[in-house]
Amino acid sequence: MKKNITILTALLFMYSWFGKISAQNTRIEKLDSLIEVAQTDTGRINLILKKLDVLGTINLDSSINLALETLGEVKKSNFYRAEVDLRKKLVHNYSYKGNFKAATEQLKYLQKFIELSKDSADFAGVYASWGLLFGMQSKYDSSIIFYNKAINIYKQLKMRNHLRINYSNIAIGYQQKSNFPMALYYQQKALKISEEDKDEFGQAYTLVNMANTYSNMGNFLRAENAFLKSIKLAKKMQLNNVVLYAYSNLSTLYSNNKQWEKSYEFGLKANELGRKMGDQGIQAASLSKASRAMTAMNNYEKALSLSRHAIELADSSAQPLIISQAYSSMGFVLRAQKRWKEAIPFYEKRFEALKDTDIFTPQNGISFKELSECYEKTGRYSKALKLYKKSVVIVDSIRSKENIRKATELSMNYEFDKKEQLTKTRQDAKDQITYARQMALTTGLGLSLLLIIGAFVGYVNKKKANALLLEQKEEIENTLTKLKNTQSQLIHAEKMASLGELTAGIAHEIKNPLNFVNNFSEVSNELIEEILEEAEKGNTSEIKSIAEDLSKNLDKIIHHGKRADSIVKGMLLHSRGTSGEKTLTNINDLLEQNVSLAYHGLRALDKEFNITIEKDYDKTLDKIKVIPQDISRVLLNIINNACYAAYDKKKKSAVDFKPVLKVSTKNFNDKVEIHIKDNGNGIPGDIGDKIFQPFFTTKPTGDGTGLGLSLSYDIITKVHKGELNFKTVEGKFTEFIITLPKK
Repeated sequence: MKKNITILTALLFMYSWFGKISAQNTRIEKLDSLIEVAQTDTGRINLILKKLDVLGTINLDSSINLALETLGEVKKSNFYRAEVDLRKKLVHNYSYKGNFKAATEQLKYLQKFIELSKDSADFAGVYASWGLLFGMQSKYDSSIIFYNKAINIYKQLKMRNHLRINYSNIAIGYQQKSNFPMALYYQQKALKISEEDKDEFGQAYTLVNMANTYSNMGNFLRAENAFLKSIKLAKKMQLNNVVLYAYSNLSTLYSNNKQWEKSYEFGLKANELGRKMGDQGIQAASLSKASRAMTAMNNYEKALSLSRHAIELADSSAQPLIISQAYSSMGFVLRAQKRWKEAIPFYEKRFEALKDTDIFTPQNGISFKELSECYEKTGRYSKALKLYKKSVVIVDSIRSKENIRKATELSMNYEFDKKEQLTKTRQDAKDQITYARQMALTTGLGLSLLLIIGAFVGYVNKKKANALLLEQKEEIENTLTKLKNTQSQLIHAEKMASLGELTAGIAHEIKNPLNFVNNFSEVSNELIEEILEEAEKGNTSEIKSIAEDLSKNLDKIIHHGKRADSIVKGMLLHSRGTSGEKTLTNINDLLEQNVSLAYHGLRALDKEFNITIEKDYDKTLDKIKVIPQDISRVLLNIINNACYAAYDKKKKSAVDFKPVLKVSTKNFNDKVEIHIKDNGNGIPGDIGDKIFQPFFTTKPTGDGTGLGLSLSYDIITKVHKGELNFKTVEGKFTEFIITLPKK
């Protein structure tokens, strides 16, 4: 169902360079003429770089050869910018050719080369190229990580066009992992930038990606409309590669909708266009789709011929996803002819091609089911049952109501926002016209009344002054009231802020054990059915074996159920409003819960976040009376601050810095101490006496309210009659010490 999206990911980096082949040949002739008469080496090399952009759309081998020839000349002249661009083009072209070893070598060299300049935009380009390289190999987890690195840098540099490209590309990784909500989220961000910038190139590319997502969700009409719109824009802008991939994916869409003739027609169109561009990968993918269409129309001889050709091209492309599609199409034809035994090796080669990839698509589930049928028909029932179970789990997971619901909701919200924005624009235009008319009328009346107003100027001024004083008095009173209300709201918001920050982390954490519970429950039901079947046969030994498996499943259900229960208890403790009553509380357990909540909350906000946590809990500590919800808020706030400080130091450090959080408890006769220490940059001496003041914060604007430590100080000192102190050495560490009385 999801076919050639990996290749599309790579080509997106070059969207402004593609055009019709005839138009591109004309451009090459013009560039060759300019290269011949270039007056300087720099000007000549820049023209060659433009020629490479065009040549890469016609023949990848020619583009690679010219780049290698030019590279020697560029190195001699120490032309830094040209060498960076040349090596990036080589990385991309080698990736498209499936020569991943050569692409990796170029990229590693480039990474070391740009370190000399410390140009952050170049670093982002290298990260994006790694994302492309991993994506072409269907290693989407790694691809997503590197695209995120590139996006973070481009955000800081406010490079909108690069952001759009990387948003569109990272979406493909999520799409291939069947995370449709995240795929649509990034595609909508990319489309919004393209529309705001009136960038029809970008719109054409992003619409192809969005159409693929809609297709995978089963939304035929939205997918078809998006494909056709992208083709219209692509033809207008002479984007031959967008037309190519739209044709190929339309073939898939029509196949899913059982419109076989259309599927075959667009598969052949894509193959022909791919042949002209020298893209063997897209040729193989398109022929695989055409073969499936022929199979559905019972033209097996033609289908087999198409699949054989697809396999030849796919093997030379070295792209796992393309190879898997080609072999799968051959298995599909043989299976349709009931040549079960012959089909099996082709399906197995399909899964062999994907063994080192991160692909998680419905097609995997469908192929498992098809292979299961082949095993069943050849008498290998145990293997057939195992593969059938795999297929059910995959398809049910991807096609879950929640996955589709979230993605559909994103689409509807996006379209609603666009309509609302259009309506607002029209209304603003009407308001401007009305305002202009009113101003003209007011001006006329003002001129007419000018003489009359002059006669009463003294009287009016006096009255106006009195009115102004009264108005200012009321305004000051209103402002004070608003400030009090705002302060009250901010204090309440700060109390709940940490709950909001944790939501994503908790959702992620609880989803994992619940998935295990659901999956093991389904398998357990199947095992019970098998026990009943074996019981009827009187097969005692088989019943015992299945019962052991069932027992292991139940142990796992209990284990993961307790995990989920622990997470929920921690969440409820933090979210519950305080009754103001103190209860006997295990401080060690409370600290452990909040360390876990803070860590997972921060991981949900930033996937790259990581920190070493060292724990030293005093086991002699008895329960003491505290308000657990309030103490939990204090702990979570201070732990969050500590993690932020240590991780912020890592991000800004030029050396290999390892962030560490140390938490410990100490038991004394009349009190308990809680220590929370980080190895961040510490607190500067000139602000040490301000950190417990309301609204004081050292975080960037938008990252903190300045109320967290102020509220924590009040909770510890006023509510619990304890102490909140800190030790710090600037540039080395900060340690907060919470002291709570036992009585």
